[in-house]
Amino acid sequence: MGRKWVVNASPLIVLAKINQVTLIQELCEEWIIPIGLLDEINLGPEDDPARLWLQANKKGIIKKVAIVPQVASWDLGQGETEVLSWAYSNPDYKAILDDRAARNCAVSLNVTVKGTIGVLLLAKQEKKIKRITPLLEQVQQVGLRIDSQLLSMAKNLANESA
Repeated sequence: MGRKWVVNASPLIVLAKINQVTLIQELCEEWIIPIGLLDEINLGPEDDPARLWLQANKKGIIKKVAIVPQVASWDLGQGETEVLSWAYSNPDYKAILDDRAARNCAVSLNVTVKGTIGVLLLAKQEKKIKRITPLLEQVQQVGLRIDSQLLSMAKNLANESA
């Protein structure tokens, strides 16, 4: 498989809220979470699913990240900055994030990106999930904003269009 991911807070939080966070472990060989994200997630409610999952699974995956100037100049949030700095400095890692400004930064720096929907599409492709449509509905219910065109495209790619 050989996939390596550096995961931002949003995909982790969304996948945890819909009880699919284990897809991260199932779909890639190696993955990390920058330490700044741990701080960000720990600011949330004590019963937050992502926070609880991280408390149980953080051994060996939390990494300190050196911020690179090329990313810092974009003035993104701490999490996005750390994720993109890691991916920029470690090109064998794919950045897993949803934020549009961070994705624009990634494109400008030639950093490969996959979002929450991309993770779900990969899970469907690799038969880790049976259907993507119910999960797309769930991620919207827990707060992930999905453009209607992207939603249609995801369903088409998963062969689940109506």
